[in-house]
Amino acid sequence: MAPARVRIELPSPLRVLAELRSAELELAVPPPVTLNAVLDALEAAYPRLANTLRDPATGQRRAFIRVYANQEDLSHIPQDAPLPASIAAGAEPLLIIGAIAGG
Repeated sequence: MAPARVRIELPSPLRVLAELRSAELELAVPPPVTLNAVLDALEAAYPRLANTLRDPATGQRRAFIRVYANQEDLSHIPQDAPLPASIAAGAEPLLIIGAIAGG
């Protein structure tokens, strides 16, 4: 099966770290398209992002990194669960953002 063309939107701090000029990028992601597969492809293409989105010891998404698709928070689904078909088809971007905390 051919890799999916997944669209990803990154916030400004991650774009700066990855040396990207555009908010959106497109990556080939092998099926099944899961958060882990997307993050693997993202870190392979942009090595400076390694260890910023996932804890290097556990491989788990960092607590203050949130993932959205189709206006839905996907941060609480398992990282190896399939992402929505619209993401795998490239119809909608996967949004990766840093949560804002404080008071």
